[in-house]
Amino acid sequence: MSPGIGLMKRRLPTEKEAIPLAISGIVQKYSVSAGEIKTLETKYDDDGGDWYVALGFGKKRAIVKMDSVQGTIIEITEI
Repeated sequence: MSPGIGLMKRRLPTEKEAIPLAISGIVQKYSVSAGEIKTLETKYDDDGGDWYVALGFGKKRAIVKMDSVQGTIIEITEI
């Protein structure tokens, strides 16, 4: 049996660690340079333990959802 989210150490404990992972996901998916990407907003969901980072690049915008415990990107949604 694995420990619950409250007992596991988070790999993305702060906004400072979440933003670079979100930017790297956008760079890989859309083939843009990291310098073109701007952070628009960040939010942490206390209930689910997920980070949401809104990024803008060119004329596009995307929301990157990440699991803070696993330190992985769950989904990238273009808006």
